[in-house]
Amino acid sequence: MLRLIGQRLMTTIPSVIGVIIVTFLLTRVLPGDTAAYFAGPAASPEAIIEIRSKLGLDQPLPVQFVSYVTALVKGDLGMSLTTGQPVTADLAARLPASAELTLAGLLLAMAVALPLGVLAAVRQGSWIDHLCRIVATAGVSLPVFFTGLLLVYVFYFILGWAPAPLGRLDVFASEPARITGLYLVDSLLARDGETFRAALAQIALPAITLAIFSLAPITRMTRASMLAVLGADFVRTARASGLSSRKVIGTYAFRNAMLPVVTTLGMVFSFLLGANVLVEKVFAWPGVGSYAVEALIASDYAPIQGFVLTMAILYVALNLMIDVLYGVIDPRVRLEG
Repeated sequence: MLRLIGQRLMTTIPSVIGVIIVTFLLTRVLPGDTAAYFAGPAASPEAIIEIRSKLGLDQPLPVQFVSYVTALVKGDLGMSLTTGQPVTADLAARLPASAELTLAGLLLAMAVALPLGVLAAVRQGSWIDHLCRIVATAGVSLPVFFTGLLLVYVFYFILGWAPAPLGRLDVFASEPARITGLYLVDSLLARDGETFRAALAQIALPAITLAIFSLAPITRMTRASMLAVLGADFVRTARASGLSSRKVIGTYAFRNAMLPVVTTLGMVFSFLLGANVLVEKVFAWPGVGSYAVEALIASDYAPIQGFVLTMAILYVALNLMIDVLYGVIDPRVRLEG
């Protein structure tokens, strides 16, 4: 297993290097002048030139790239001109909010999609199968920002069931003591039921938005994978041996159908990290997505580069976890690795 992990890590190094180069070049070709933006509309050309020189933007691109990589090796992602703080500190403060929202959306989607996909495969052609198709179609066709705005309009504006979509906690609740940065977990660890309920109420609508977005691929893949396994010889043999349907489906069929589902879950998690950008703007969620958007509007290079690099590293780590999980589900993968 360690050899397999080492091989996977070695293959990710070129990917990370490619991300660093592409991100650096893309941020340099974006429209807008960082120096002019931060100098302000009334600034003189001399002031803009001075700011550009201070930021090192008047240097040739190879020189800027070498300076960026040198700082990166030391763990320095630069300073954000928007917040005035190191990018590393900004990301560390905001990443738990995005992680909490993404995990909540993914867990909610799994809780609905996996049973629905299994039931649709077992009862092919029934109303559950048709419901599975409707859910998949709705999840694919609805843009994530539209779903978020629709939920806010119905549950906050019309029904009044949800709190105002303004961040992770309402104004009357206080933040729990920071342990993991995930408010739901930290409030549970602190045994603070009031803060937990406030955090749960705030995260409900954005998590449902992300869950609806991710229901379609998980449901469809679970159904297709289960259909393929249910037609296999070993399932027919198990049924002919007199085993109950629950044991055949739960013990034999579902486990063998999990490999493509796990792959899909990894891809969906990556998509959710990207979809977070829009959901965080709709719900004023203080995560890394909204941080990157604000930096992009201000042509602030360092936060954009830090955000993309962080997402790339998370994606690599996620793929590594999926490879390890393959070995747990199917021991033949370990032998082949």
